[in-house]
Amino acid sequence: MNAPFTPEAIVPILADVGVSTTDLKRNPAAVVAAARTQQVAILNRNRPVAYVVSPEFLEGALDALDELADTALTRQRLAQPDERIEMSIDDLV
Repeated sequence: MNAPFTPEAIVPILADVGVSTTDLKRNPAAVVAAARTQQVAILNRNRPVAYVVSPEFLEGALDALDELADTALTRQRLAQPDERIEMSIDDLV
């Protein structure tokens, strides 16, 4: 008797569109051009292996990560009240 079919794990594609590695090799300029206005997933056997994004998108993503890190640091420091330094907003400007 045959073994039951078990599909591979479903992998999310975190992009607006996907393109195969074969299509990328055929016309890389078109993939880069498409990435100016949308995120492009590069797929190998229908699984994402890379993403192509615009410089503006990457800059925004990195800025968001910096904001998250700053927020985490702020929360960590606020949790230590004995290390707070009282000052006015005028002292910071």
